[in-house]
Amino acid sequence: MGIETEYGIMIRGSADWNPVSASSLLINAYLGAGGSGAVNDRSTAIAWDFVDETPGADAREYLPPEFAMPPEVETHLVNAVLTNGARYYVDHAHPEISTPECADALSIVRWDRAAELIGVQSMAAANEVLPEGQEMILYKDNSDRKGNAYGTHENYLLDRNLPFGQIVTGATWHFVSRQIFTGSGKVGSELPGVSIRDIPYQLTQRAEHFEEEVGLETTLKRPIVNTRDEPHADSQRYRRLHVIVGDANMSQTATFLKVGTSQMVFAMIEDGAMDLEREFEDPVTALHRVSHDLTLRAPLQLHGGNTITALEIQYDLLEQAEKYTAQRGFDNVGGEEVGKQILSTWGEVLAGLESDPESVAHMVDWVAKRRILNGFRERHDCQWDDSRLRALDLQYHDMRPTKCLANKAGLQKLVSDEDAAWAMTNPPEDTRAYFRGRCLEKFGEHVVAANWDSIVFDVGDDPLRRVPMMEPTRGTAAHVGTLLDESDSVAQLLEKLGG
Repeated sequence: MGIETEYGIMIRGSADWNPVSASSLLINAYLGAGGSGAVNDRSTAIAWDFVDETPGADAREYLPPEFAMPPEVETHLVNAVLTNGARYYVDHAHPEISTPECADALSIVRWDRAAELIGVQSMAAANEVLPEGQEMILYKDNSDRKGNAYGTHENYLLDRNLPFGQIVTGATWHFVSRQIFTGSGKVGSELPGVSIRDIPYQLTQRAEHFEEEVGLETTLKRPIVNTRDEPHADSQRYRRLHVIVGDANMSQTATFLKVGTSQMVFAMIEDGAMDLEREFEDPVTALHRVSHDLTLRAPLQLHGGNTITALEIQYDLLEQAEKYTAQRGFDNVGGEEVGKQILSTWGEVLAGLESDPESVAHMVDWVAKRRILNGFRERHDCQWDDSRLRALDLQYHDMRPTKCLANKAGLQKLVSDEDAAWAMTNPPEDTRAYFRGRCLEKFGEHVVAANWDSIVFDVGDDPLRRVPMMEPTRGTAAHVGTLLDESDSVAQLLEKLGG
């Protein structure tokens, strides 16, 4: 699994700043200052290798090209690879950090928090080079509140033999309903003709920006289930489900549940252990309705005339997951310790949301943010259309540590800042990210380019050497740790790999 987060960006004190230039400045300042995870202060020289990028590949092979609108790959913007195995780059008009590949939900939280700390260091480095009176600010959110949304995308490695229709059915069922604990909250609505009196506050920032159930796009006519068929691995064995329908979370628990429950759901679908008989009559309408329903009890229309609530769906999925893991174990969800933590946290949050949402304000972003906003409303006797509430909404996601309201909301921590700081420079040891990160750390001066599934080395007079990494479960510390430790040169490493 992995998470890609596009950060909102602005330069305060400048009237003519450009988001693409600002994003480039931010990343280059971080790399130039030798930020944590930079490769010998020369990360800008290690290019991202676009040779394996195929964003136009569509899982719906029968569709004519005019029905598929793949995103453009921008090869000319800043791209850097870090020693923790992550990618730090400019994506359209945003700085984006993709975590390294992780094998369990708790690892995702650790490297997602490391990405936040990289953002904090990047702001400090950028502010050192900005003119006096200007300040670079990042926001870990998903909407500019003016009709534009930017993504927090999840990625899950799945079995290529799993029929895509089953993925669509199961994923839609989960994605529509999981908003009750993954939503980061938003003041007002961005739907045309909907006023703040109609929707003063809602669960998510992203739901209203989705218009299709299934599709390839990520920026227009966004689909609940994205069909990009770009596995970044052996395409005969795997597919990567590229998920664009989640919010960026400040709560570590919400991030943990977002990926952990999804991993459970996909494991059940792969093993034929999930009920796929029920479907929404209109998934997009259901997605919007869940986001707008603070009671969590709005009936969602199903094919056949029955209704169900998002809370009921999640309770049902939890029950199925408990039965599945009791029979099959936890190997497919990162092991018993993390798997049991997913189940217990899932159940605790659902019970709290059902009885008293305020009881899970330390776990769920939309509840934590609403408590802050309601406190302000009571103190200042103001309505939801007060502009100060929109400012507070945004400030919840402010990445400046002393300004971030999420830091003052009492959110539960699953990962210490010491662990996250370690993850800024070190890769996970149980995926191929370990090989990528260790190669960059030890032989960075010989790395010409890298991407998710290969590294290109320059060994001097010989031709460039590409080392493929098509199997995500190889290249771990157990697999190549000794080999890397015993290689004193890149030539030695390549010789040992060849053997």
